[in-house]
Amino acid sequence: MSQDKVIRIGGASGFWGDSSVGAPQLVHSGQVNYLAFDYLAELTMSVLAAARMKRPELGYATDFVTVTMNSLLADIVDGGIKVVSNAGGVNPDGCAQALRQIAEEQGIDVRIATVSGDDVMPLLPALRAHQPPIAELQSGAPLPDKIVTANAYLCALPVKAALDAGAHIVITGRCVDSAVTLGILMHEFGWQPGDLDQLAGGSLAGHIIECGCQATGGLHTDWQDVPDWAHIGYPIVECRADGSFDVTKPKGTGGLIAPQCVAEQMLYEIHDPAAYLLPDVVCDFTQVRITQADPERVHVKGARGLPPPSQYKVSATYLDGYRVSAQLTIVGMDAAAKAQRTGEAILERVGELLQQQGLQPFARTLIEILGAESCYGPLAADGALQTREAILRLTACHPDRAALQLLAREVAPAGTSWSPGTTGAGGRARPAPLIRQYAFLIDKTQLTPSVQLDGQAIAVPDAGTAVPAPATAPAPVPAQPTEEPTGETVTVPLIRLAWARSGDKGDISNIGVIARKPEWLPLLRAQLTPEAVRKHLAHLVKGGVVRHEVPGIHAFNFVCSQALDGGGMASLRNDPLGKGMGQILLAMPVTVPVRWFANTPDG
Repeated sequence: MSQDKVIRIGGASGFWGDSSVGAPQLVHSGQVNYLAFDYLAELTMSVLAAARMKRPELGYATDFVTVTMNSLLADIVDGGIKVVSNAGGVNPDGCAQALRQIAEEQGIDVRIATVSGDDVMPLLPALRAHQPPIAELQSGAPLPDKIVTANAYLCALPVKAALDAGAHIVITGRCVDSAVTLGILMHEFGWQPGDLDQLAGGSLAGHIIECGCQATGGLHTDWQDVPDWAHIGYPIVECRADGSFDVTKPKGTGGLIAPQCVAEQMLYEIHDPAAYLLPDVVCDFTQVRITQADPERVHVKGARGLPPPSQYKVSATYLDGYRVSAQLTIVGMDAAAKAQRTGEAILERVGELLQQQGLQPFARTLIEILGAESCYGPLAADGALQTREAILRLTACHPDRAALQLLAREVAPAGTSWSPGTTGAGGRARPAPLIRQYAFLIDKTQLTPSVQLDGQAIAVPDAGTAVPAPATAPAPVPAQPTEEPTGETVTVPLIRLAWARSGDKGDISNIGVIARKPEWLPLLRAQLTPEAVRKHLAHLVKGGVVRHEVPGIHAFNFVCSQALDGGGMASLRNDPLGKGMGQILLAMPVTVPVRWFANTPDG
């Protein structure tokens, strides 16, 4: 194999609902060999399962077929581009059949493969009798009764097998987000289960592009430095056989290609950077180096791999009653105080009505005053409560939908009963099922991933028995220096010293913090202790905080447990995914030498 071979993969979708401009932009750029689409968040699977229960032919990300491939299939085939997508959801065969119908209508000859075998629902009876009992990864809770979906995160081997067999388009069900990219690279470079460093590098490439524009300036801390948001470029990784790659975007597009943008995305939702667990490989990203190659290209290298675990992670969802959220806008002086009193009055009134009707009290309620920095809690800025426009957000959950319908009816009457300046009720809020996530592990030997290529079964290596070559464990990260400020000092918010990004995994929030200058890291290490971060976020984080070192990019990754009020749909918060927690941490005061900012315009 030529060491000069480069495979170019475009990240065309970061979630189901991402912009429709991504795929056309990448296809028409002429810069990609493959398109990789990521559609599946944990709760998306339950949405797709509900759709399939209503109509058996559904259960997949319909936009992939009706919006993207319907308009682009001819251009994709003419350009020799191959596609790998997890749009199959809970019905990969249905997705493939819908796509075949479009190809037939357009007179296009294309080979479509499906990957299935991730559905764990048939195994639930045996798992309920399993010894030791199945336990949730974060809470240790037993397996719930009302499971809606249960899907294992499959590895990249089935994608490789499909492409090896000649597929032009591969549609998977649930797999690890980065596996759609790693499977492409295993196929193109012939990587095997024992090529651990290459697998780690390929997984990192997939992780960088799996969230779309988050790698090209989207959500960047220094948002004001990112040009042309309306035309932001979707990411392209240019990958080599050694596992290294460049990150770029289509020529002439907006966005920002810079090491700090890629570093923010590298730390996004990975927990321990020295042991990021994937079914193909355990990744060590602590020594990754990210450098600017040219104004439109960042080079990434240094990922290391360890042997993969013998188990798949399973993401299950289950029904836990119902929830409703309603909003009102309050205008005028003391808007926040008026909104708070309005919310309390509604809950008091409805609580009495529930009692009169023989219904139990709400399981949980939450009053948030949006616009008054309620998510900052005691960290809210002076004067935040003096805002003259605030949104009351009132959320509750209950086992009985009728109780929440009662609450929804009692919101609008506030517009004529209590606070002056009450408006913006909109339509009556509707209760919805409260779907909780439940994650656990099962042995790989209990599942058999399968590949079908235009009706023909394709052999897939057994991930449960494939034994990778032994690997030497990386040396532990040595103790890192700390530094106290000397000379004249000044206290500044952390954002002056670092970039940050936060994300979620269930009820865990992780916050990656990257020093703007490597030499600032020792001082940040001394002040951004786990205890200090836990104290700063105490109004949000109810569990512990663990700090992981990432010296290759002069960064930390903070993993905060019990941080999202249950996470996902189980959370009553306006920010159930912890997207704002990085911003809140960036407000943390840090004491530094005055000389650090002496030569800056605002120093």
